[in-house]
Amino acid sequence: MLGVKGYDGMDSAGWSNAERIPAKIAGKTFVERTMTMTQKLSRRNFIAQGSAAGAAVALTASLSNVLRADPLGRAPGIQLYTVAASLAEDVPGTLKGLSKIGYKYVETAGFAKLSAKDFRKALDDASLNCPSAHLRFTTADPGPLFEDAHAVGAHYAVSSVLIAKPAGDSMGSYLNALSTLTIDDFKKTAELANQIGAKAKQAGLQYAYHNHNFEFKDQGNGQIGYDLLIKETDPELVKFELDCGWIVAAGYNAVDYFKKYPNRYRMMHVKDFLAGAKPTTDLHGESRPKGTELGKGHIDYKPIFSAAGPAGVEYYFSEQEPPILGMTQLEAAKVNYEYMHAL
Repeated sequence: MLGVKGYDGMDSAGWSNAERIPAKIAGKTFVERTMTMTQKLSRRNFIAQGSAAGAAVALTASLSNVLRADPLGRAPGIQLYTVAASLAEDVPGTLKGLSKIGYKYVETAGFAKLSAKDFRKALDDASLNCPSAHLRFTTADPGPLFEDAHAVGAHYAVSSVLIAKPAGDSMGSYLNALSTLTIDDFKKTAELANQIGAKAKQAGLQYAYHNHNFEFKDQGNGQIGYDLLIKETDPELVKFELDCGWIVAAGYNAVDYFKKYPNRYRMMHVKDFLAGAKPTTDLHGESRPKGTELGKGHIDYKPIFSAAGPAGVEYYFSEQEPPILGMTQLEAAKVNYEYMHAL
């Protein structure tokens, strides 16, 4: 056979000439050499195939993560009212705990007895961003409130509750005022919202109105206060944060509002209530719905998130109404994060 003798000759690199056979098998018969080379090639193919399979698995996992990306293309946020008791005991520990869970954004509801500046430092230390702050607009001059919003890094200055009529100093009188609001009261509140919105704009902020359920009380003739607030406020000065839990509790559909009023919403609260409660516009008493962790109640958020993006919603914050039962506030926050992250 032409060139067979070449199998027994080796070059300086330890390879045989002609066919470049490794020196350690050059002394074997042709059949032995062929079998040895076949075994080596088979092993190489196996390793290569194994590497390709591993890469395929990794790619599949990566694609799975992409397909399971956070809603609206942004990491979940949390309204800090959910962990208020935990913050009262340990601000740094609570915020770092939220960051460890995976939260990137928070919305404040007070500063846990710290100054806004000190609270901002705790947020920075925990690698948390604060795009929105709930503020109490109870005075004619919101300037100090806007300074606090800037201090924590917020762009949105939000009223958790806003009413123009006198409400008294006690919680009882305040809740009573909410339950007795008339259409005229909502008109005055819309005027107040426009005023706050104008001042917020001058301060480089965007004002937003957050709802509960009392705004959806039937005022007669098919009127509800919430619709009036949307229609009689300036779209540029007043945006809205839709609390999806409370609107559903009142018997209305969040998706309908996102579709009916595009570009009025910039944020939303992701909240759940236990099934079985009848629609109610009461904030207190036996008829008030019972809060629970996301996914354990009756609100399906998949269609809500699908409508939220086209409506202009930028941020979404989980929020759970107290009391939180059977777990700590941070544990509940983790359950809520995992629910949103899996949507």
